[in-house]
Amino acid sequence: MRIRRPLTLLAIGALLFGAGQFAVPTGASAQPFGYNKLTPNQKRHVSGLLALELGGAGLSRAAPARTASNPVTPSGCDVNLGIDIKVNQNCLNLSDPALNGRGQAQNETWVAADPLNPRHIVAGYNDYRRGDGTCGVSYSTTGGRTWADATMPNGFVSGAAYGGKPREYMQGSGDPSVAWDTRGNAYYACQEFKRGSGVTEDPDQSSGMYVYRSTGTNGASWNFTGRPAVEHNDVAGAGNFLLDKQLLTVDDGMHSPFRDRIYVTWTSFAADGTAYIYETSSADYGEHFSAPVLVSTDSSLCAKPSTPTHPNGRCDNNQFSDPFTAPDGTLYVVWANFNNATSGGGDNHNQVLLAKSTDGGATFSAPVKAGDFNDLPDCATYQGGADAGRACVPEKGATAASIFRAANYPYGAVDPRHPDTVAVTYASYINRNSNEANGCTPAGFSTTTGLNLYTGVKTAGACHNAIVLSVSSDGGSTFTGGSQDVRTLPVAESTAGQRTSDQYFQGMGFTPDGTLVVGSFDRAYGSDETTGFSDISVSTSQNLTSFGHAQRVTTSSMPPETEFDGVFYGDYFQLAVTGDIAHPVWSDTRARDLFLCPGSGTAGNPPQACAGAGANFSPANDEEIYTAGVSVH
Repeated sequence: MRIRRPLTLLAIGALLFGAGQFAVPTGASAQPFGYNKLTPNQKRHVSGLLALELGGAGLSRAAPARTASNPVTPSGCDVNLGIDIKVNQNCLNLSDPALNGRGQAQNETWVAADPLNPRHIVAGYNDYRRGDGTCGVSYSTTGGRTWADATMPNGFVSGAAYGGKPREYMQGSGDPSVAWDTRGNAYYACQEFKRGSGVTEDPDQSSGMYVYRSTGTNGASWNFTGRPAVEHNDVAGAGNFLLDKQLLTVDDGMHSPFRDRIYVTWTSFAADGTAYIYETSSADYGEHFSAPVLVSTDSSLCAKPSTPTHPNGRCDNNQFSDPFTAPDGTLYVVWANFNNATSGGGDNHNQVLLAKSTDGGATFSAPVKAGDFNDLPDCATYQGGADAGRACVPEKGATAASIFRAANYPYGAVDPRHPDTVAVTYASYINRNSNEANGCTPAGFSTTTGLNLYTGVKTAGACHNAIVLSVSSDGGSTFTGGSQDVRTLPVAESTAGQRTSDQYFQGMGFTPDGTLVVGSFDRAYGSDETTGFSDISVSTSQNLTSFGHAQRVTTSSMPPETEFDGVFYGDYFQLAVTGDIAHPVWSDTRARDLFLCPGSGTAGNPPQACAGAGANFSPANDEEIYTAGVSVH
């Protein structure tokens, strides 16, 4: 998709950060600004959750069929699949067919482990068991072998934007990220919002990003009402910008001058068509957050023409920011930028930029280029009209089962042994193994959607997405990807199957001894590449120039997702590394959705549960959260 990412908050007017007001750099329109007022370019880049929740994508227009003669016995609440451990602990609800998965799905995963005790792990995810999206959380005190669900007390807001009064009940939330500090506290960032008159009869479009803290309970309980990293009171529904795609990190350097400082970054989509990255921080364990700081400053790296007020070339088309810290306290933020020039001839690459702060997030360096990437192909061109305006991961061959939105976002991490060694991973549809000689070449952008086109998208052995690695050895001043063609950079592929199949939704991190661990959804197994099924795999690099043999984590392949009309599978995936164990956490589709059997539940005919077929696929499947402990040495 060029999605660009998850739960989104509708924010309008001024953002309140603790003591100050925040004005987005925009020529704000007097008309209410919501999802439907986004420019086509902004719609290509907003998160899937924003599009789903505020734009109505993935709501079934016709009820899917149900299997009339095949009653099933609902599975238990805790169903492990061999070494794959179920993280969310709820039983499946019987879904209303017209709502196509609401009441069942969990997706969009993040995970973090306590640096003081690797047996303590917290996982966050979008949770639809209530019907609408909410911030779900599970925790483990057994190193990921067993899990329990916690209740995130989100939705009841009493922040500064409302005069400290408990006055606002948010309708939806999600887009989670989690982290731990060095004193055993866990933190959870959650986007929360009211939908506004475009979706409900209530004009309220208030929104915010709230940070919750678990103190002394290892993720089992959290402070009531999160603390606002950014929030906006828009009860009247006036509107002038949207908040999207926040991520959180905590400085866990024991000797860092900013030890335990919390950082949150996000994208602000404004009514003038711009999208900038901002950052805020907390130095008091998440109780209060600073005024926002602009991260995505103007740069000659951006080809948009300079103006008197933007003499360096405006960098105003950004998304997917990821904050991370070094042991010495340096804060890095990496993100995808879409302002770069292309050279013609079908060229359709974009760029990954990075900026750093050495003063605890108060100021940032000018952006540097971490690398170029080619985004995933336009879904409508290769898979039909489903979710037009988004990219996806098309399977090879004549079928069109894989239509969920996806994008090639970046992540970063610092080698714990060498604070100047910074690794950035991201995916690219053009890479060293994309087999351009076999018919895979960039073909510009769609005139209809503006998304990437290629030859060879549906040809076996031609185009495929790969996870690319760019490295800095000078503290983020320069990167290998800044000067090298993406076709020459290392990729997290080590088997013949991976070199001709798609990897997407990647996560990454370092072990204490400096081994880089990369996990992703992977179509290198069985018939995944032609059926649109997927697996999870984990690869490692000890030298940051090549990757060792990939390990398959899933015990069987996962079918293309069917909930939300097959268009929303979350927007990202992450793993945690504890010692020499990696803990990928993913949304899994191997469970069957359940519906009330037709004709049952009537007088003289007791209700029964039936498996069903989705509107576009058969059988209908659920999205549940799984993990596995993977040895990386």
